[in-house]
Amino acid sequence: MFESVPQPLAYAQALLLQFSSLSRLEDEAVLVGHFIQGAARLSGCELAQLYLLDAARGHLGLNAECLEGHLRSRDQTNLPSDYNHEPLLQFVLRQNRVVCLDALSDSLHETGFLPGRATPWQSMLCIPLVNSRGTADGVLLCASENHLDLHGFAESLGHLGTFALGQLRLLQRLRRSVGELQSINRNLPSANDYGLIGKSAAMRKTCSMISKVVHSPFTILLRGETGTGKEVVARAIHDASQRRAKALVVQNCAAVPENLLESELFGYRKGAFTGADRDRVGLFDAANGGTLLLDEIGDMPLSLQAKLLRVLQEGEIRPLGSNETHSVDVRIIAATHRDLKQLMKEGKFREDLYYRLAQFPIQLPSLRQRDGDIIELARHFADKACALLQRDPVSWSDAALDHLSAYGFPGNVRELKSIVERAVLLCEGHELLVEHFGLRIESPVERGRVSLRERMMQIERNLLIDGLREFGGNKARTARELGLPLRTLLYRLERLNIQRGDFDD
Repeated sequence: MFESVPQPLAYAQALLLQFSSLSRLEDEAVLVGHFIQGAARLSGCELAQLYLLDAARGHLGLNAECLEGHLRSRDQTNLPSDYNHEPLLQFVLRQNRVVCLDALSDSLHETGFLPGRATPWQSMLCIPLVNSRGTADGVLLCASENHLDLHGFAESLGHLGTFALGQLRLLQRLRRSVGELQSINRNLPSANDYGLIGKSAAMRKTCSMISKVVHSPFTILLRGETGTGKEVVARAIHDASQRRAKALVVQNCAAVPENLLESELFGYRKGAFTGADRDRVGLFDAANGGTLLLDEIGDMPLSLQAKLLRVLQEGEIRPLGSNETHSVDVRIIAATHRDLKQLMKEGKFREDLYYRLAQFPIQLPSLRQRDGDIIELARHFADKACALLQRDPVSWSDAALDHLSAYGFPGNVRELKSIVERAVLLCEGHELLVEHFGLRIESPVERGRVSLRERMMQIERNLLIDGLREFGGNKARTARELGLPLRTLLYRLERLNIQRGDFDD
């Protein structure tokens, strides 16, 4: 490790002292500053920088900088919020590889992230800081105005940086009190973090689930009623992931006949069948390096399910008419509004494929579960419709907003979007009114007089149906979440005449 550094023994002693010093520090800011100053001293460079990855948002930010032996605090307003557009830093981070450059001023590499100097930077060393999972959490950069051979420092400084980040994470965990943990729970990632719309508790919970899986390689299964925005959420996951530079390819498995779906997904070679007059690339190859959304996965034929399972297990595909397989790097997001477990019982969906797809299931809330989001979504769709029609934005009457809020929206967000776009077309003035919507909302008089007992039974029935929908028809989990014994839940389902069709949309 020390063969390529000057004065190996002295360097090893200095490195050991740095490890020992970092292990005793109890303040996070002091730890980071001590580490970055030590990296500059050990490498003999005038500049050392520490970039850390924000896993929740995928942003790479400048966390600390040491110049000429002193910690430097550059004006944050003049710094980019993330360095995702710096190819050199991203290469080190994503490829988990060391980059060592000499004669930097004569190279073609973009180094706008380095502070400006009268004398140009000549040597630079970039080291990925790897966590216990083998992925990089950040980048350590050392740079000098002199021509230095810095490659020999890479391994030892990499170990030092990994140790420092481990100590930093440990200090962060130790200082979290119960109150801070509760605060974290109250401040879940918002929908705006992923380009989604809504501030309801149900959407914040959904975004919290997205934040946990967006940067992982796991397969995602999106479940929810028709119109809840499964494709929108899949696109948000792709755009926030490390695969966003590559394609997001969408295929509706119910929209293509069975005999064509296989060739669409896997492609084919010339002569594979009548009419195959040329090679064609399939959707797996088109999405290589990116994401493939398989919508309505519950409608995929059994014969194709086995082939999809092989792709998930082996990462290989074989086009129609070819004897050779080749590897693809594709993240699969599956989506369905159907009960896949029920399809498994009916022999229409493979059990092994289900458990492979459902590595990380996300249940999308229906619009009626998103308290307060209807108004925000309606305003958004109205603004988009006005922009499309090239007309001035419209305002909303209070009565129109109340009218929308009172409607049940069985078609969820998709239905809301259609209703608002139609209302904008019908609106000849500058304000949306109740008559522009034409929703059928029964008044209490139309519903007739009902007893308190009947109303309570209806409320209980709706509560149970929503719970069963949220947990995919799982009665045991629904009972647990509602605080009921399973026997009591089964009794109430029978008493209220709740059938599978009531919650299996």
